[in-house]
Amino acid sequence: MTTASSAGPGGVAKTSSPGPPSAPPPSAAPPGSRARVRRGLLRALPVSPAVVLLTLFLAGPIGYCAYIAFTDLQLTGQAESSFVGLDNFREAFGDERFLNAVWLTLVFTFLSSVIGQNTLGLALATLMQRASKPVRTLTGAIVVTAWVLPEVVAGFLLYAFFRREGTLNAVLDVLHLPSQNWLFTLPILAVSFANVWRGTAFSMLVYSAALNEIPKEITEAAEVDGAGGWRRMWHITLPMIRRSIGTNLMLNTLQTLSVFGLIWVMTRGGPGNDSQTLPLFMYEQAFQKSMIGYGTAVALLLLLVGSLFSVVYLRLLRTEV
Repeated sequence: MTTASSAGPGGVAKTSSPGPPSAPPPSAAPPGSRARVRRGLLRALPVSPAVVLLTLFLAGPIGYCAYIAFTDLQLTGQAESSFVGLDNFREAFGDERFLNAVWLTLVFTFLSSVIGQNTLGLALATLMQRASKPVRTLTGAIVVTAWVLPEVVAGFLLYAFFRREGTLNAVLDVLHLPSQNWLFTLPILAVSFANVWRGTAFSMLVYSAALNEIPKEITEAAEVDGAGGWRRMWHITLPMIRRSIGTNLMLNTLQTLSVFGLIWVMTRGGPGNDSQTLPLFMYEQAFQKSMIGYGTAVALLLLLVGSLFSVVYLRLLRTEV
């Protein structure tokens, strides 16, 4: 180390040694960091009311339901509830009626949402691209009217259509074809058809918007090259609207998993349990049998099923076209 000497008053030599540069206090943040934090807070300010409302009205009730699912809470005949751990979930997976409800929920969702609404909506949107304006207007009005009807009203209309003395059997009798009580022999197919009839309009609107975004030059070039309608649909249209297909499937699936009023009005889950999906099973356990804890556990399992579908669709949407 080098030292510097200097003579002070009286001839006394003083030695000084330069020390290392002083570091800023640890509590002092760099100015750029504070500016970034300030900008982040300003950007989050407009959405803060929505976050507060979602936390209050969505996350709060879900958290409370998660707590109830681990208790034996009942509506009547109980002074206080107690914590039972995983007993409600063990009871559910050991209940044949619950497993039957899970199976019927998957069948109902697959038939009415994944196949029915999705396929029919795409077909209607494709046909309306080439139809005349009066045909598009009339078709759109009919399909959208079924969509905007209240769920209970739609349920009564489809009940009148499928019942033993209903419209469908009257048409079959005129055509000299065998008729039957559709709500008794094929209840899950009847309610699936009802959900397709009511919810196809959403898929049609989504796919109409997606098809309008496809450049006409691409389809015209493929047509000039000799590609038929099916080849254009498979190799051009479907790949270019893949993200719309994934989004539509996710939204339709989540909505179909929670359908209650339509099935309740048409069959009430019957005959027996042949059309009892998870929402109806949950309602029966929680409000008809007063087992709120068990019914809430079933609701959490239904939420888990919807989350699994969402994860699958979101992973499919990650890859860009």
